[in-house]
Amino acid sequence: MSSLVVVGNGMAGARLVQELLARDPARDRDITVVGDEPGGAYNRMQLSNVLAGTTRSDAIDLAPPEWYAAHDVTLVAGRAVTGIDRAARRVHVGTGGRDGTAAALPYDDLVLATGSDAVLPPVAGLLTGDGLLPGVATFRTLADCVRIDELARTAGRAVVLGAGVLGLEAARGLAGRGLDVTLVQRGRRLMERQLDAEAARTLARSLAALGLTVSTGSGVAGVTGEDRLDGVVLGDGRRLPCDLLVLCCGVRPRVELATAAGLPTRRGVLVDDELRSVGDPHVRAIGECAEHEGTTYGLVAPCWEHARVVADLLADPACGTRYRGSAVVTRLKAAGLELATVGEAHAAGDADDDADLEVVRFSDTARGVYQKLVVRDGRLTGAILLGDTRTVGTVTQLYDRGALLPPDRSALLLPRRAGATEAVESPTALPATATVCQCNGVTKGAIVSAWQDGARTAADVAARTRATTGCGTCRDTVCGLVEWLAAADPDEPAPTRVLDRAG
Repeated sequence: MSSLVVVGNGMAGARLVQELLARDPARDRDITVVGDEPGGAYNRMQLSNVLAGTTRSDAIDLAPPEWYAAHDVTLVAGRAVTGIDRAARRVHVGTGGRDGTAAALPYDDLVLATGSDAVLPPVAGLLTGDGLLPGVATFRTLADCVRIDELARTAGRAVVLGAGVLGLEAARGLAGRGLDVTLVQRGRRLMERQLDAEAARTLARSLAALGLTVSTGSGVAGVTGEDRLDGVVLGDGRRLPCDLLVLCCGVRPRVELATAAGLPTRRGVLVDDELRSVGDPHVRAIGECAEHEGTTYGLVAPCWEHARVVADLLADPACGTRYRGSAVVTRLKAAGLELATVGEAHAAGDADDDADLEVVRFSDTARGVYQKLVVRDGRLTGAILLGDTRTVGTVTQLYDRGALLPPDRSALLLPRRAGATEAVESPTALPATATVCQCNGVTKGAIVSAWQDGARTAADVAARTRATTGCGTCRDTVCGLVEWLAAADPDEPAPTRVLDRAG
């Protein structure tokens, strides 16, 4: 019997095991998963909801420890891998087991799903001999979330450093708990990688309306407080008193193990179209630590796509499945804020700058709405939907397929126009192939099939298709589809919108 070792029990590693078990019911291989966090796998995408207090920490489990035992998968949790011996094909695990000894795990196939680490900025006073200065926390893991929650219970003023998606979600969550929050961004605008200048200004106004203070163009130069944080000093000399500093300064793929083992790495572990290391056919990499065609991905949908591809190839090496890259769709999950970006829209200028480029914009400052489509040769290359994301399903589908856009581009931005509302919002108008859950690639057709197979609630649909188990932004659409299906069947009772723990 062959052996598979998966290093990393995050969203990519856990999904790989689940996908492989679904393809290999005969279980002709031993599977061992090693994770340096305690317990089973959880949904990192939902940490912002846990921080905001809208979701319980025990409600974001993806695979609790008992799941592994029930499926005859060996879980080595709370222990770090110290090295990889590629010649002997063994993974060395550090001490921490019941007997306190180290372990060496043999493998025929090794999958690295080591994820990323939070980046610590070079800020004076941030680190002490025991780690971060008390009152300072990163926001990356469930343990980080617990730490921030404990600090927030007694804090009055908080500073969040970094205005990417994670920073915005953390700031909104803390503000929703009653803290006075200042969001600090070194760059000139919010979400520089996703938004253009006008979209960033609109977002900043929306944040201000929600009670947050935004400071751009000046990062944190230092922190004050000897035994505990009591303030931060900005690059322009201003001092902001605070009890809590949350660092959301980006992530760095964890490639130390791969590098030490002699595997080719740059930003991530270099992999080919089979997500196999270019330096060792027995090693693959998936998720945030994998670099394919010069790109690493920090979003859950590509990570889960990696897992599906590798599961296919491990189950049937001759299947022909290949990874060709992933579409980049970013969703912001924060109360009172709606944002979705697709592709590259933030850097595109006006059509006058490029004869082949068409830019369509709609702005409603009073409602905090800014929408933008970037079109080349009649096809969508990027989009920003801020403040009104009702058309995101249609826009994403057109982007994914490279389909020709309708002549009236504005219908994709203004669903209230005559005829547009039905096309965008009614489930009956969505084609079966329309993607409803971007994280898991679940289509309307898959949800209808789940209903026909007996799923009668949104929770049932989630359990069968995994829709809503990623970022959760498709939840209303899934519930709406279930309600539409129930309404079409007069013998069915009214469905519930309550999702179980899988949601």
